[in-house]
Amino acid sequence: MLEKIRQLAQRYEEIEYSLSQSEVWNDTELSARLTRERRELEPLMEAWRRYERCRSDMQTAEEMLSDPELRVLGREELEEARAGMERAEADLKILLLPKDPDDGKNVIVEIRGGVGGEESALFAADLFRMYSMYAERKGFRVEIANRSETELGGIREISFIVQGENAFSRFRFESGVHRVQRVPETETQGRIHTSTCTVAVLPELEENEFDLDLNDVQIDTFRSSGAGGQKVNKTSSAIRVTHIPTGMVVECQDERSQYKNKARALSILASRLARAEKERQDAAVSAQRRAQVGTGMRNERIRTYNFPQGRVTDHRIGLTLYRLDAVMNGDLDELIDALLTAWRAEQLRSAGEGGES
Repeated sequence: MLEKIRQLAQRYEEIEYSLSQSEVWNDTELSARLTRERRELEPLMEAWRRYERCRSDMQTAEEMLSDPELRVLGREELEEARAGMERAEADLKILLLPKDPDDGKNVIVEIRGGVGGEESALFAADLFRMYSMYAERKGFRVEIANRSETELGGIREISFIVQGENAFSRFRFESGVHRVQRVPETETQGRIHTSTCTVAVLPELEENEFDLDLNDVQIDTFRSSGAGGQKVNKTSSAIRVTHIPTGMVVECQDERSQYKNKARALSILASRLARAEKERQDAAVSAQRRAQVGTGMRNERIRTYNFPQGRVTDHRIGLTLYRLDAVMNGDLDELIDALLTAWRAEQLRSAGEGGES
């Protein structure tokens, strides 16, 4: 491990030197690539510097042990340095894990109302608001591809794209069934109702990443409409794409341009087909799939939002937070970071078992 880190540290120094040269900045593509590579290596280099500092502190503390007057202090500093070194080593192991090639991509998020009728649709709207506010916090951009609303302002279903660096890595664990427990506004006797929504998360594929046979696709145009049939525009710019072999359907109507809606619908269809193929392959390796934090299956209840108690519980890792208002306002980092930590720990465990075998 240490040898690999030293090689990466050398590469980091090379990048630093290159980025100090004016001719590199004259090449926009090269400077962007090197800047991105440096940014990816920075967390590893910071952990490496902490590791080296702790190792140096351990050597100093060991020297202090030979001095009777400094022995007690030296023992304390040795224990502190050893603990810091162990923490840095654990961080280095995680940072050296293979990265998911999808992590840096934009993400397609699809929310659909489930059990609960109108209350489910209202909760779907709340989830969309929550994700939109989180995206804004992270500096991401949200573009709606398709939205079907109810008369009361709920959302039957919505597809939107979150654009930004590492967007998929921050949304990847949101796939599954989200359950809400609260008193609906229409409830006159104050009874708590339970409703659900399903969330699907897909990495957005680049054009060169998929080969969609247009002979397998039926494309229809129709007029966009809002809640209750209210016309959004008067032209037939909305697009419905049907994948004939699977029956999979994608609609896009948020853009006024038929061309943009068509391109987006095909991109979403390709991403869905790619995810379906990946899930088929994962299902063949059930043990590996069970080891993951959240498989992304839509029938998997992943989280409960309990409004009377002001709590949110993620069932995959047993985490409960009593700050539901903040979560619904887009403060998701604590949840997502905990899921990411658990996922990385499972990766480390799996890597260790693979090494032992």
